[in-house]
Amino acid sequence: MTEPTLSTTGGGLRVISEPLAGVRSVALGIWVGVGSRYEREHEAGISHFIEHLLFKGTPSYTARDIAERFDGLGGEVNAATGRDYTVFYIRVRDEHVAEAIPVLTDMLQRPGFFELDQEREVVLEEIAMYDDDPQDKVHDLVGAAVFPGQSLGRPVIGTEEVIGTVQEDGIRDYFRSHYTAGRMALAAAGNITHDQLVAIGEGLLADVPQTAAPPTFEAAAAGDPVLVVERKPTEQYHLVLGGPGLSRSDPRRHAQSVLDTVLGGSMSSRLFQEIRERRGLAYSVGSYSVGYADSGQIGLFLGTREENLETASDIIATELRRLADEPVPADELHRAKEHLKGRLVLSLESPATRMNRIGKATVTDTELLGIDEIIERIDAVDADAVRDLAAAYWQPESMSLAAIGPDVDAVRRAASRLSPALTDASG
Repeated sequence: MTEPTLSTTGGGLRVISEPLAGVRSVALGIWVGVGSRYEREHEAGISHFIEHLLFKGTPSYTARDIAERFDGLGGEVNAATGRDYTVFYIRVRDEHVAEAIPVLTDMLQRPGFFELDQEREVVLEEIAMYDDDPQDKVHDLVGAAVFPGQSLGRPVIGTEEVIGTVQEDGIRDYFRSHYTAGRMALAAAGNITHDQLVAIGEGLLADVPQTAAPPTFEAAAAGDPVLVVERKPTEQYHLVLGGPGLSRSDPRRHAQSVLDTVLGGSMSSRLFQEIRERRGLAYSVGSYSVGYADSGQIGLFLGTREENLETASDIIATELRRLADEPVPADELHRAKEHLKGRLVLSLESPATRMNRIGKATVTDTELLGIDEIIERIDAVDADAVRDLAAAYWQPESMSLAAIGPDVDAVRRAASRLSPALTDASG
C-alpha cells in the first residue's frame, strides 16, 4: 500500500490521500478543526448542533434530496463531533464519487440552517436520551470531575440550556468563524488518486473562506481527585475511575496503549479476566485512554449490582497497584503487544479506517506515523515503561470516581476501597 500524500490548495485547504489498490470504494471526509473544546460556556453544544443542521439542506439540495441521493447511490453519509474536530464523511463505490461529492461539499459551504427549531427538538431529545442512559452519562460526570469548569470537561453533545435558546444569528456567526479553509482538511482513502482529490478541493471547496485567525482553546487544567455520585434508581451501579493522561503527541503514548491493553483493553486483560471471567461480578468492565493536544484522559469503567460493588472495587485497586509495583511478565507483555499490532493492521484493511486515521491526524496536527514505525514503537515498549506510567497516572489516589446508582452510601463504601481520600472529597 502507498503512503499518504499531503498538499495544500491555494486557498489554504489541506488535502491528504491514501490510494488503496484492489478496492472498489472511496471513503472521503471533510474534517474541521472545531469541537466542544473551542466553545465557551454559553456556546456549549453549538459544534454538535451545526453538525446536525448541515444535513437539513442547502439552497440546491433539500434534506430529503441529500438522503435520497446517498441511498440511491448505495452509499453512506454521516458525521461526528468530537472535542477537537468535526468530520463529515461519505463512503461510496468508486464509480459514484462524482455524483456524491458535490452534495457533501455544498453542505459544508452553503448550509441553509433550515428547520432550526425542529432540529433543536431532535438534539434536545438526544440529550435526554443520554441523560437516561447511565452507561453514557457516567462518562460525562467523570469528564467534568477530571477537568472541572472548563470546555474539556463538558459533554460534546452540549447542554439543554444552550441548545434550547441559541438563535440562528449565533449559529451562523459561529459557523463563519470556525468553518474556514485553514481549519479544514480533505481526506480520502480507496480507489482515488491524489490529483483527483486536489481537484475536488480546488474546485468544489473553492468557496470555503480562508482563516482569519488561528484556532484557540482553553488550556487543560486537571482538578484534584473527587467523588461525584448521581442517585438514580438503576438495577446496576455504573462507575468510572478517571484521571488526566498523556497528550496525543506524548512519546510515551505507545506504552500507554500497552498498559491499557494489559489492564482492561482486551478479553485477556486483567480486569476482564478477574472481574468478569473468574468471578462473574460484571458484564461491562474495561479501561481506556484518549489524548488531546495538551493533555489526555484515562479511565476504567464498571457496571455491577450492589452486592458485587465492594469486591469489584477491591480487585480494581489491587490490579492498579500491582501494575505500579510489579513489572508485567514477559509473556503478558508480548501478548498485549501482539494484540495491539494485530488490531492495528486488521483495522487498516478498511478504506474508512485509513481515511479516519489520516484525516484526524491532519486536522489535529498530530504526527502521522507509518504502520511499520508504529509497530516498531509498540515492540520497543518494555515493562519498566509500563510500570512507570502506572505509578504516575493510574493509581487510585490520583483519580476521580464518578458513579450513578440508587444508594449513595453504597458508592461511598466502594470508593473507600479504591482510595479512602475519595470519601472526603465529594463534588
